[in-house]
Amino acid sequence: MDPTTQHQAIVKQVIQRYAQFKPSHGDIRLDTVFDDQQSRYALMQVGWDRGRRIRGNLIYITLDSGKVLVEYDGMEQGITQDLIAAGIASEQIVLAFLTDPQPVAQTS
Repeated sequence: MDPTTQHQAIVKQVIQRYAQFKPSHGDIRLDTVFDDQQSRYALMQVGWDRGRRIRGNLIYITLDSGKVLVEYDGMEQGITQDLIAAGIASEQIVLAFLTDPQPVAQTS
């Protein structure tokens, strides 16, 4: 399996796991948005909480030039360690939301 196809599969698998969680309050659903053609992957939240509309990204990841770019990570623990545990090398993950994006440092 080529690296892009492998990265796509892993990113989708990890996001799908997050999509199984039920928000602790409100009537909110979690929707996965996967675009393999453009290598764009997102987890969206949509619904209502305490009379207010809730909508927006929880996770947004793009793939480019063999790298996994974490464009937005709204998860409490962060998604990078889950991506690494699933088989993506830390040096292939870039925290693109930082002012000076850097590959993720290896943690033990």
